[in-house]
Order: sequence, then C-alpha cells, then structure tokens
Amino acid sequence: MVVRRGRGDLLDRWHVRWENNVRRYAKLSCVKLIMPWSTASMRFCTSELKTAVISRALVECFPNQTILSASGIRRQESPNRARAPVAKAQPKLRSVSRRTSGLDWHPILDWTTQQVFEYLEQKQFPLHEAYRAYGSSRVSCCFCILSSASDLAAAARCDADHDVYRPLVRLEIASTFPLQPTRWLGDVAPHLLDGEQRVALDFAKQRARRRGAAESRIPEHLLYTDGWPRCVPTRAEALLLCDVRRSVASAVGIEVDYTDPERLIQRYEHLLTEAA
Repeated sequence: MVVRRGRGDLLDRWHVRWENNVRRYAKLSCVKLIMPWSTASMRFCTSELKTAVISRALVECFPNQTILSASGIRRQESPNRARAPVAKAQPKLRSVSRRTSGLDWHPILDWTTQQVFEYLEQKQFPLHEAYRAYGSSRVSCCFCILSSASDLAAAARCDADHDVYRPLVRLEIASTFPLQPTRWLGDVAPHLLDGEQRVALDFAKQRARRRGAAESRIPEHLLYTDGWPRCVPTRAEALLLCDVRRSVASAVGIEVDYTDPERLIQRYEHLLTEAA
C-alpha cells in the first residue's frame, strides 16, 4: 500500500512554506526571513510526509488494536539515530475514535551497513536502482536536505529526477536560500539548467549575500524567541530595523510592511501584548 500526503508532495510543502514565510516577514511576525526548506533540526519533511501519513493509514487499517510500526533506522546512520530507543510510543498511532494505540519499533537498530547488504544478498533481494544504476550511498528523497554532494550528483544523473531538480533550483533562485546551508543544488548539475537559469542562480547568490549582510546588522536582543519579540526597540533601533527590512525586501524581491519606525515600534508593542 502506497500512501501520500493529501495536500501535495514535499515540493508543494516547501512552496507553501515559502509563501507563508514571506507573508510572516511582511507582517513582522518574524524578524528574519525564514527559508522554505526543512533542516536537520526541523525535519517536518519526515514527520508530515512519512510518519503522519503512514500512521493515519495504519490507524484506519487496524482499528481496536495495538499497532507495531517497524522501520529500518540504524544507530550507525546519524548521531540522533545513535540515541534512538529500540521501541517507543508513537502518539500518532493513538486514536480515541478508532480505539488504537501503537509503538515505533526499530528492529535493526544495531545493524551495520555491511550487515544490511549481506542480509539482502543472502535473501536475493534486489537493491534499489539508486544503488545499482547511480551509485548512491543511501536512498532517501532524491534531493535530500541531508544528502552528501556525491548522492546529490547521483540523483541528478537519473533522468526521472530532472523534473524535480529544476523546480527545486527555481525555488532556490526565488527565495535566495540554498537547499543545504553550504551547498546550492543548482551547482550540483548546472548542465541541466538553461543559460537564463544559470545567470539567475549566480544573481540569487549575490542577493543571498545582500540579505545575509542586512540581517547580520540586527542586534541580538531584537531577535525573536519562540516566535515572539523580547523587548520594544528604541527609535534608533527601529530606524535600523526598517533599513534592514527594506534591504532584505530589495534583495529578495518581495514587498514588506513596517518600514516606518513608529509603526514598527507599535507592531513590537502589539506582539509583546499578544505574547503576554
């Protein structure tokens, strides 16, 4: 059974996130512009497009039961997974109406990569084409936010992935945020882009530097904590924030409100009242 997120795939999710983040920035609901992508510390791609969707399907399939959901994560894969328990309660498998509860189970948590491939060979289980045809070291989303440079290049060698590659690069260009903190996806396979896109990518990198330079001027105490401001800026600080906002808007090509110091101060005061 193949399950899918009802409101579109991951690319759709990233586009919606970017649109929402631009609106939030325009309304000063965030003091720095937020990237469209998920990150290692904020993997909503996994929680929303895998765990939540799979859990809903299991709850529908197995009412009135305790569900054991097995997945093949291993300690060797990452520091976070190294600390994972063999089993833990999964809240998304709990349903009052369907009378279900459940656990995530990680039966091969202590296996090494070599043991995995030896087992597959023993069972004569065919490897995914990402391994066989393209030389990937691991299989995940074709252009994963956590992929190595070699795995991104391997994905780009697959013709079927080109229709994903180009829209992702277009979102890099539009947002001025690279897919990975230190790597632009557009640099992985520039031959897949036309001349206009390559020029736009180079310009996006310049715009990203302008955005970063502007936001680096924001004093630490004026940054938000858990989505809320910590204090009201002085008039001099408000003038600085307004200048930063205009610079960011110009670099990214978006429209923003609260570029007048009085209105910006009022917005901070309103947000602090809301937070309280």
